[in-house]
Amino acid sequence: PPPLPDWLRHASPPVAPSPAPLTPTGLGGAKALPGEMSGAVDEAAALRRGRWLHLLLEHLPMWPPADWPALAADLLAAEAATADAGGTAADTATAAELLAEARGILEAPELAFLFAPTALAEVEIAADFGPRRLVGVIDRLIVGPDRVLAVDWKSNAILPERPEDVPEGLLRQMAAYGDALAQIWPDRQVETALLWTRGARLMPLPADLLTAARARALAEIAAIDPAPVRS
Repeated sequence: PPPLPDWLRHASPPVAPSPAPLTPTGLGGAKALPGEMSGAVDEAAALRRGRWLHLLLEHLPMWPPADWPALAADLLAAEAATADAGGTAADTATAAELLAEARGILEAPELAFLFAPTALAEVEIAADFGPRRLVGVIDRLIVGPDRVLAVDWKSNAILPERPEDVPEGLLRQMAAYGDALAQIWPDRQVETALLWTRGARLMPLPADLLTAARARALAEIAAIDPAPVRS
């Protein structure tokens, strides 16, 4: 028989586990303006409300407006049974308020392009972010021949007047989306925007703001990760 290689007689060395991937919402920084959150209960309620609104904006556009009230009631009832909801259901007044807020967005003529048949909803992405892998989900993605636009819904109660006032955590999130999309479509112009659901206001985010937010996030990652940071 042929001689066996020496490595076959030894156990393989232990493999260091890969670090968990980053998420765009987990890059640090505040997610709301001062005064919006006053405690854990308020934060939990705000997150729950945002989850409900995301659910309506994801599914209602696929149905005629006449069906929205019944569909919204079914969606919110089904979501209450999930583990994330912990059995918490939207009461009648809250459900009506959520439907009105979603309707204001879905029926705004200037926002119709976000719900066109070519728009992509709840798009999963994966890309590098510095020395780490990043995975996330983009609420709405518009892919054109020369331009890519990522939009994220935000249901904050206190809204910034200018992009410069957007909380740091949201800027880092959108910078991560833009960074990932630039890797996926290097030949296209990548833009990002936040849609503030209260008031149905779309806020494009300037590239320089996102570049600075990305640099701050990467600096924090580099401080705890010895791997070289991608420029």
